[in-house]
Amino acid sequence: MIFRSMSEKMKLPTSGMAAPDREAPARCGLNHFVSGNVIKEPMPVQVHKIAFGMGCFWGAERLFWTYPGVYSTAVGYAGGVTANPTYEDVCSGLTGHTEVVLVFYEYAKLDIQELLTVFWESHNPTEGMRQGNDIGTQYRSAIYTTSDTQMDASLEAVPNIQPRLSEKGYPEITTEIRTLEEFYYAEDYHQQYLAKNPNGYCGISGTGIKYEY
Repeated sequence: MIFRSMSEKMKLPTSGMAAPDREAPARCGLNHFVSGNVIKEPMPVQVHKIAFGMGCFWGAERLFWTYPGVYSTAVGYAGGVTANPTYEDVCSGLTGHTEVVLVFYEYAKLDIQELLTVFWESHNPTEGMRQGNDIGTQYRSAIYTTSDTQMDASLEAVPNIQPRLSEKGYPEITTEIRTLEEFYYAEDYHQQYLAKNPNGYCGISGTGIKYEY
């Protein structure tokens, strides 16, 4: 695997230079380490899904699995071009993927706006291809939706929160918002990492700006 320079890792790779597809997906278990619920479809009929990119996915996942109404969570890769990437592939900057948390939630118990509140308040959505000290396209802010309701709420949130960010001196929101096309599960050791490793790294940090919907 060829790793890109730091400046190159701030740019999404073109399809011609992207890492090649891998034949098989990463090995990943079926059940959530904390709740015991399944993390792969099929899901119960009352469960919807959405994916969030907020920087390093270890800390981001913990925010969501503890939230009431969340059925289960999983970490993985989305938004890029390489099929079945490994963690090393994604870290090379050559897959176009970002690290994301796939959130399965019971829509009768949890409004999408509550999940968006966690998203907007728990990271900096204005940093482009980085999050804090974590630099590269795999750390970009992103929302990947699976329904019109999710998409509408996500798009409407940007002009809602931007003025408050601007007042505090933050630049324009760079969050990528689009339909979830493909989610690739990360390796099993990444799943619920901070439950398995309570003293593990968690660089997630918000701006202090409240999201009001």
